[in-house]
Amino acid sequence: MLIRSKVDAQKRADQIGYFQVELTVMEQENILSLNEDQHSAIVSYHKNLLGELSSNFDIDSNKQEKQLSLGMKITSFLGALGLAASVFFLFYQFWGKFSTNIQLFILMVTPLIGLTATMYVSGKEKTGYFSKVFGLVTLAAFVLNLSMLGQIFNITPSENALLIWAVFAFLLAYATDARLLLAMGIILMASFLSAKTGTWNGCYWINFGERPENFFPAAIVLFLLPFLPHNRFSGFSSIYRVFAMLLFFIPVLILSNWGLVSYMNFARDSIEILYQVAGFVFSAAAIFVGIKKGWSEVVNTGNAFFTIFLYTKFYDWWWDWMPKYLFFLVIGLTAMLILFIFKRLRNPDISKEVLS
Repeated sequence: MLIRSKVDAQKRADQIGYFQVELTVMEQENILSLNEDQHSAIVSYHKNLLGELSSNFDIDSNKQEKQLSLGMKITSFLGALGLAASVFFLFYQFWGKFSTNIQLFILMVTPLIGLTATMYVSGKEKTGYFSKVFGLVTLAAFVLNLSMLGQIFNITPSENALLIWAVFAFLLAYATDARLLLAMGIILMASFLSAKTGTWNGCYWINFGERPENFFPAAIVLFLLPFLPHNRFSGFSSIYRVFAMLLFFIPVLILSNWGLVSYMNFARDSIEILYQVAGFVFSAAAIFVGIKKGWSEVVNTGNAFFTIFLYTKFYDWWWDWMPKYLFFLVIGLTAMLILFIFKRLRNPDISKEVLS
């Protein structure tokens, strides 16, 4: 197995853990019997390999280390938020005491210092926790500084600022392998694309959220981005796909119930029916594609929205006239049916037949 990234290294470490557990079970069941030399060779090989992986990629080699890593991730996130808030209030506490020239100097230099510190720490630190903290603080400072530059020069707010912030967030995310920064970059980029779509359709850019269809181009772009190589980055492709599906299915869900906010000049009922059908078709298609490609996040998201669309229709059809106990009985039976279908799909032979 060629190990090029921390993701590959962690997968290999997990495989070793699974192998060790299975080997112990097989020996206890007298299925396999290794002599002392063979057993020692396997243990020594795995010990050296895990040591090498830990040294080069800082992977979690056991359950305890995974638990500690989760705690460290939470702590680094809270620390980054605290430092970002500190920078924000520090600016506003002393900002008025500086001259305009000093203000401009601070605004231009602060993001550069933060970026330099982030890149330096990223190169020196294997774990990446501190580089992610510096990255989040740098992004917060950059967003704040650009906003204050606009105030100083009385620049009219524009959606282009979202693009600049998004590019900077992506730069930090890929430099530090930080999924949180990637999520922020995705949100900013999606906001820019949606605002730009709104302006092309005659809306003022800040009101792009009033038309849910503005988010469709952003969803398409984000869903296509993971087809570019992302193997070196931990979970980036999954985050792109999940955000793309959210940006598509949430607007579809809104439009399937409130057709008046659509750009289309059809009757309200026709628009709602169109998006209801689209919701069912695309969520089912997401489940199918996710199973075929092995994208668990796509399967889960598609399943969640298919269920939401289904229950929404049940509410529209039966809530007003059906007794409540009967309505919830139908909901429960439907859930059991969905579970039965997915249980059948989990069977490899049946899944192979369905997807062939």
